[in-house]
This record gives sequence, structure tokens and C-alpha cells, in this order.
Amino acid sequence: MTERKINKIYLPILFALILAIGIFLGNRLGKNPRYNYSFLTYSNDNISSVINYVESKYVDTVDRKMLEESAIPALLESLDPHSVYIPASEMKNVTEDMQGNFEGIGVVFNLMTDTAIIIDVISGGPSDKVGILPGDRIIKVNDSLIAGKKLESDQVVGMLKGMRGTNVNVSIQRKGITDLINFEIIRDKIPLYSVDVAYMVNDETGYIKINRFAQTTFDEFLNGVEKLKQQNLKKLIVDLRGNTGGYINAAANIADQFLEDGKMIVYTQGKASPRSEIFSTSRGICHDIEVVILQDEWSASASEIVAGAIQDNDRGKIIGRRSFGKGLVQEEYPLSDGAVIRLTIARYYTPTGRSIQKPYSSNREDYFNDLNNRFENGEFERADSIHFSDSLKFTTPGGNIVYGGGGIMPDIFVPIDTNGFTKYYALVVNKQLTYDFAFNYSDKNRDELKKYQTAKELNNYLESKHIFDLFVKYAEQKGVPAATKGLDISRKIINTQIKAYIARNVIDNEGFYPIIMEIDNTFLEAVNYLNQN
Repeated sequence: MTERKINKIYLPILFALILAIGIFLGNRLGKNPRYNYSFLTYSNDNISSVINYVESKYVDTVDRKMLEESAIPALLESLDPHSVYIPASEMKNVTEDMQGNFEGIGVVFNLMTDTAIIIDVISGGPSDKVGILPGDRIIKVNDSLIAGKKLESDQVVGMLKGMRGTNVNVSIQRKGITDLINFEIIRDKIPLYSVDVAYMVNDETGYIKINRFAQTTFDEFLNGVEKLKQQNLKKLIVDLRGNTGGYINAAANIADQFLEDGKMIVYTQGKASPRSEIFSTSRGICHDIEVVILQDEWSASASEIVAGAIQDNDRGKIIGRRSFGKGLVQEEYPLSDGAVIRLTIARYYTPTGRSIQKPYSSNREDYFNDLNNRFENGEFERADSIHFSDSLKFTTPGGNIVYGGGGIMPDIFVPIDTNGFTKYYALVVNKQLTYDFAFNYSDKNRDELKKYQTAKELNNYLESKHIFDLFVKYAEQKGVPAATKGLDISRKIINTQIKAYIARNVIDNEGFYPIIMEIDNTFLEAVNYLNQN
């Protein structure tokens, strides 16, 4: 029986169960000593009556667990777009992502041509300790052949990950060696970094990219700043583009590093959540560093806390495009089976008192289609296409006008860059040829490439090899003729992307970001602003 048919069978009783499950949850929430849910007065008899009645009398056998997992999201869906139910099966990945580590063997691989090819080995991790190298091919895992089996990446990951202290046997094919090499690897905790890179752009300007706000983000950020300070850091670009949020405390702690003692960072307030304020301290290590924040339409939640605190305190400039507009605070409530309810309990407000949560209704599809509407309305291309009501106008202590009601509006708007987007570019991107070429080139020339330790050295070497001309020949072999319209127009963007991908395969993000930023208009605008300032 298909999932679609099951849903149709259960549909007549689903809505009746919504009430029952709501009562059921209320009763369980009220029993948890860590939370105060004394306002819940549902009767346990009602739970037993409805659920037991359905289980005993319904025409077909009922899967109680499936009904719960269908009814709970339906309850939450009528509230707001960010109150959600996370099944136990998904919680492990969510927890690993936010805790900043997982348990496994410590490799990054690419599943090319049905073979898992190792791109990078985590320094000091289990695989590094036993001698696994970039470029190695994983042929077997625990005597199970995985090469040539058309497995998905998640399937391979599932075979390699496991509890700390457990072992996994891996058979490796290595270039220049005929026989397979067998390794026994003891799994361990592997860090998941939320700060992608921290490097100096020029003699005084540093760049730090934060991809999310996890438990380890603040410490990673401090380490990045200290490293850059040793290289004469005077000005800092903090890139929050694509960062959809995370822990509020991590965001507040980072904002604290730039603000003088006693400045408002953020406050939260809800019906059952009294106003809670977070102020800066005197412990900041970036008080004398000029700062700009990069953001885009995917910068949300905790990212907007940082941007709002910097902007509202007149501490630095926000550069890019309007942020997502998520100003709702969720609290996690764990259920007995390992699932979690994330319930919105408050809104957060920037120091000037503005809520940046964009409007929402019960239709979540409309809410998340907002970005498509912004694109169609021209907002990604023109700042003057964005209109705010005067009732949402706020003034910073320095006299700057800022607006609430739907994201953080940047101080310096940078439109989306479509230069170089041609028919030729579309074809090679859709076929993933830039990435595949870069990976194959890195794999075949690894011994030569690993001689170069910096992005600048790699960039110069690849230019001397006329890497773009090699790519054009490769693309022709893959069905994209050099005569396709737009090749010359797209030359710069494709050439830069290829070099950046190759550099990432050799020295990770320390190689990727310094090269790819050559064609990043928002980044270049920030550098130009800081140079002029």
C-alpha cells in the first residue's frame, strides 16, 4: 500500500485526532517538571476515550505512530511558519548540526562515477590517524562492496558514521598501488565548523564567514579574530549571507564583541514570556575594529540579531540585500520518543524596538514564497522597489532611519549580480561541468597541486596552466560546444569558479574563498567602503 493511499484512508479520522493529540500533548507537557504548564487542564479520560475508540473500532488497522506524526504538524501549522514538529528520525542530524560535532571517521568525500573519492581528511581525526589520504577511493565498507553500486551519498554516510569507539573496516584503492589497502578505523567525535574561514583580505582588512550559529560558533569566531589580530587586523568583514540562524546566545555573544559596555543587543517578549533583555559587556575584543556585516535574503533569525544590533547602535554598516525577516523565538519541548516540538514563544526586537518578523498567515507556502515575490518585484535588483510604512520607521541614537516589519534593510544595497550569466554558462552549470572538471583536475594533479600552500600560489599556478582553455575542451567533450553563445562573456566567472573549486579540493576553504571573492560584488563593495573610510 502506498503512502498516498494510507493518507487517504486516515483522512476522515485525522481531524478528529488533532484535538485528541493536542490534549494528549498538553497532558504530557504538564507532567514535565522542567516546564511550567499548569494552565493545561485537559482530562486524561478524553485522551483514552478518543484514541482507544479509534484503535478499537476503526474499519482498518490503525498505525498510532503515523497518526500522531500526521496530526501534530497539523496542529502546529495553524500557528506560525516556525512552530514545527521534528520526528525522532530527524533529530539526530539536527542535534549534530547545532552541537557542532558528529561521530564518524572524519573524511569528506565525493560520490563520482559510482565511487566515493575522498576529497579531504579531517586533521587529527580517525582517518587521518590511520593514514587515509585525499584521492583515496573507498571500495568496501565492512566487506560490503560500495563502488559501482549506484549508492546515494546518504547511504555511504550511514555506513561510515557510528557511535564513538566503534570500529569500521574500510578497503581503499590508492593511485600507484595495485592491491586494495585495508584500514580499521575507530570512530570518534568529528567537529562541524560553523566558521568557514578567517583570512586577511589586505594589510588591514580581515574576512570571517559564519555559516550558522551553533554551540561552538562563538569560540570559533574568537579564534578567528585572534588569528587575524596577529596579522594587523584593523577592519573586519563579517559575512552572514546564507546564514539562516541558530542559537540566540551565540549571536548575542558575537555582537557583544563590537559594542561598548551597556548597549542593548536584543530583547524578546511574548504572551507567556516576560520581556528579556540582553546587553553588551565590557569584555568585547573588537571595540577598536571597524566592522561591516554582509547579508542577503537568506540571512535570518540569529543573523538578523547581529545585523540589527550593529545597525541600531550605529556601530557599523550593513551591506547587501534585505534579510529574510524571521523575528520569532522558538523553545524546544522533547517528547518521550525522541521527537521534538519547536514552539514559537516570543518575538525578538532590535535595540531601537523594531520587530523584523515579516508578515505571515496560516498559509506557510505563501510565507516561504515571499523571496520569489521579492525577485519578481525587482527587489533583488533595485533598492527603490522596497517600500516600508512610516509607522515602521525607527531612529538610531546617531539619527539614522531604520525600518521594521520585514527583515533588516542594508545601509548599502548591492543588487544580485547576473553579469556573465549566458547560455554557455547555463549549460555548463546545469551539467555541473565546472565542479566536475575542477574535481577531476585536482584528482589527477594532486601531487603537483599540493606543493602550493596558499590561495595566491594556487591561483597563479592555475593561470599559468591556462585552466579555462582546458575547461572549454572538456566541456566540448561533454556536449557544450565552444561556439555556444556567451562563452567570452562568461569567461571570467567560469575561470574564477574553476580555480576556486580546485583550490578548495587542495587546501579547503582557505583556498576557495580568497579566489571566489574576486567575482563577489557584495564583498568587493565592502572592501571598497572600508578602503574609502
